[in-house]
Amino acid sequence: MPSEFSLTHRVQFCETDMAGVAHFANYFRWMEEVEHAFFRSLGLNIVMTYEGAQLSWPRVSASCEYQGSLRFEDEVELRLSLTRVGNKSLAYDIRFLKGAQPVALGKITAVCVMVDAGEFRAVSIPPAIREKFRNSGLFAIEA
Repeated sequence: MPSEFSLTHRVQFCETDMAGVAHFANYFRWMEEVEHAFFRSLGLNIVMTYEGAQLSWPRVSASCEYQGSLRFEDEVELRLSLTRVGNKSLAYDIRFLKGAQPVALGKITAVCVMVDAGEFRAVSIPPAIREKFRNSGLFAIEA
């Protein structure tokens, strides 16, 4: 089984709807939360300066399939695994678990871009950054 980067989140009252259930849109926020924590664990950031250029990782695809629900004060474990490291993009799955119970499965694809005057240009993932993903201990299929 591939290794996973894990983060635990406690559902806040403001993240629930009138029925007391975590609103579906928050799953996307939590996916971003674990993604950012994963990058920080590698000494990286979602928006960073690298060799004088500003790099960022905008999402080109994000989805979430729900298998259960979460409520206020529930703890959810977010488990991120790299599923692909391409020339210019990363793909990962995020499993949401309440205890051992699967709650949702999120999928994200992000592209490495250079930001210049607010414009994005897709670029190859720099070798030193690619090496950090390789050394992260997470499963990655290179494309």
